[in-house]
Amino acid sequence: MAYAEVFTALADTTRRNIFEALWEQPKTVGDLATDQPVSRPAVSQHLKVLESAGLVTAEPRGNRRLYTVQREGLDELRDYLDRFWTDALSAYGAEIARRMKIE
Repeated sequence: MAYAEVFTALADTTRRNIFEALWEQPKTVGDLATDQPVSRPAVSQHLKVLESAGLVTAEPRGNRRLYTVQREGLDELRDYLDRFWTDALSAYGAEIARRMKIE
């Protein structure tokens, strides 16, 4: 149930904002901290949670780390949500078929 970790990681608004900022392009903690209402150490803590959930990776660059979104980290969440979407589409298709028979 790795998707549960992803839900938990993205439940926090600041972590979601950090994740979305990284989606646009890789960034360092300093780059991320300039756009967030929290300190650099707080951004680092949020990145640890995102990294633990498999949503970001860090690559050492000199004395800094460049954080990048790990898109595969969303795969289990996508699979989980697709089950519901597939059910909804099937129900929609069945309703259309039922209505076409009535008319």
